[in-house]
Amino acid sequence: MGEIATSVRQITFYYNSKSVRAKQALAYAKAKGVPILEIDILKTPLTGTQIAEIAERLNLKIQDLVNQEHTSYTSKFIHHNFSSTDWIKMIQHNPEILKQPIAIRGDKTILVETPTDIIKI
Repeated sequence: MGEIATSVRQITFYYNSKSVRAKQALAYAKAKGVPILEIDILKTPLTGTQIAEIAERLNLKIQDLVNQEHTSYTSKFIHHNFSSTDWIKMIQHNPEILKQPIAIRGDKTILVETPTDIIKI
């Protein structure tokens, strides 16, 4: 069993409160009456185990969770083959580079690409 508690009764929503897409997806879900547990990754840092579990749930490598186009990434890092531990530390110290929002409901996890994706879960 993982560190992330899930329920089929609500969506656990990991997001960056400064993200327009995340705000739109959250507003859309609330308008539809979907119960949501909001976790702002800027205020509530993710643990290394949570980051690894999210990557596993999405069938991605940890490095694939990093938005390498984000200005915080491009201004601080050069493209390099980092270890999983290094990628986790980068996300923990720079949560804005995490691709998000991420929605989890029961055993299903999605990376929300458009605000309406939230209802797919």
